[in-house]
Formats: sequence, structure tokens, C-alpha cells
Amino acid sequence: MALVIYLGSREGYEATASVLSGLAEVRHVEAECTAVAEALKGADALLDASMKIGITNEMIDAASQLKIISCATTGSDHIARERLEARRVSVRTLKEDPDVLRNITPAAELSWALLMACARKLKAAFRHTAEGNWVREDFPGIMLNGRVLGLIGCGRIGSWMARYAQAFGMSVLAHDPFQDTLPSGVERRPLEQMVAEADFISIHVHLSEETRGMVSRSLIQQFKPGAIFINTSRGALVDEAALVEALTSERIGGVGVDVLKGEPEIASHPLVEYARHHDNVVITPHCGGFSPDAVRVVCRHAAEKIKKVLEL
Repeated sequence: MALVIYLGSREGYEATASVLSGLAEVRHVEAECTAVAEALKGADALLDASMKIGITNEMIDAASQLKIISCATTGSDHIARERLEARRVSVRTLKEDPDVLRNITPAAELSWALLMACARKLKAAFRHTAEGNWVREDFPGIMLNGRVLGLIGCGRIGSWMARYAQAFGMSVLAHDPFQDTLPSGVERRPLEQMVAEADFISIHVHLSEETRGMVSRSLIQQFKPGAIFINTSRGALVDEAALVEALTSERIGGVGVDVLKGEPEIASHPLVEYARHHDNVVITPHCGGFSPDAVRVVCRHAAEKIKKVLEL
């Protein structure tokens, strides 16, 4: 019987084991480098629903039986793909499956929650009341009705963000050269013009060599003064040092992120350091896509890809 290594939550493990029942033993391994490296040595496949650790060249070289890595995520930048391609081991991701992803909304919902948390200063307000205080004048919120949301990328998640924004009475601008048509009511803008007009800027693009660092120091300097920036895509899309500088100088009003460059090793990350002492930054631990309902769906789909390879 084949051996499949699973990394991720219990819900995803159960869904994966159900799909591969009778065909493979599915072993739930802790997403820790040593444990994964050891488990992969005898594995035929890996289903990664975690993205907590990098799959390195050394791990791949030792995994002589490995036939496929199937990610229950859209990204795979944590995997040494060149070494796998040289061995003709396929790497599959949910990026291939727009029909499956279309109604998977947790990442968009967290993006909107971060925007709302920044707009209403919820981090500070929560702490204020926990300390026994009740002074509402300390927490003036931004009324979203009539404001402008700028979307860098208007695919699946960006389109959901546009719908949420329109429901709140906001105007929506977007920059996305890869979308021939934009959702109804969304106006297309060049990137520099869009960030200069938007009160809130939210990025929703895949990380690639072309997009790495696209929210650069020079682009951040063109943000509308006081703008709030949201990132639930990848930390490496942004010059995070420049983001901290813009916060420190009060060039921008706030930041809400679910991703950081170098995660999960973030204890000394400059944005985390800043957030320890300032309330206008909200950081969550790359949990945007994590909802048990959604995890079951995407893990079943990722497991079906493994099943087809093992049945050959």
C-alpha cells in the first residue's frame, strides 16, 4: 500500500484519508522540518495543507519514492520545485482549479475583516475596554460609505472584496492587467494612479518573480496620505521595511496583514516589532484560508489528484 504524508489540520487529514481509503496509508505528520524530512523518505506522495515549512532540496533528494506533491493551497513558493521538476515529480496546487475555488471565501472574508478592524481601530478598542475603560472619543472610526477601495489584483478574492465594498457603499478601483473584464461597477486604473486615489488598498495576486516586491518603496510613497493597506496574499509582494517607515512617518494610516516575509519565523520581524507598540497594525498568522468547511473541500480535491497518480 502506498504511503501519503499529510501536513495540516485534523479536518483536512480526515478528508484526505477518506478519499484515499483502501489505496494508501495516510500519515498525519507534524509540520516540523525533522519530522517531515524523515517521513518523506518512504512516502509516495505529500498532501500539504499547512505551508508551515519549506520542502527543501535535501528533503526531496532523500524521498526516492515521491511521485507527487499536492497542495491544498494556491501557493507553492515554499517548495523547491526545480529539483522536483528535474525528477519529473509533479507539484499540483489549487491555482489549477478556479471552479473549486470560486466559492471558497474565507481568505476574502478575513481580508475584509482586517480592513474593518483597521478602519474602526478595533485592536486598541478591545484593549481599552479590557482594561476597564469606556471612552468612545478615543476611537474615531472611518465611515466606509463613500470611501474608495483600490484592488491590486481583481481575480477570485479581489472580486469578492469588490462585492463587499460595494455593499458598504464604497467605490472600487482595480489594477489587474491579466483580467480582460472587471466586475460590474469596478473601474480600471493604472497602478500608481489607483493607489493615489484609494483610501484602502488591498493586494490579491500570486507571488512570482514578476510580482515579488511589486508594492515597492516608491509605490508606497505614492499611497494616498492616511491610506490603509491590506495584504492576505504573500509577504514577499511588499517592501515591508518601507511599509514600517511609512507607518512610522504617519504617511499611511494603518496596515492589516495575514502574511509576512519569512513566516513562520516572525518574532523579530520589523512589522511585528512595530505592532507590539502601535495599534494601527493588525497581524494574523496566515489563517485567512483556514476554515474547517473550506479545508475539507480543498483537501478532498487535492487528495483526488494524488489518487489519480497512485492508480496509474
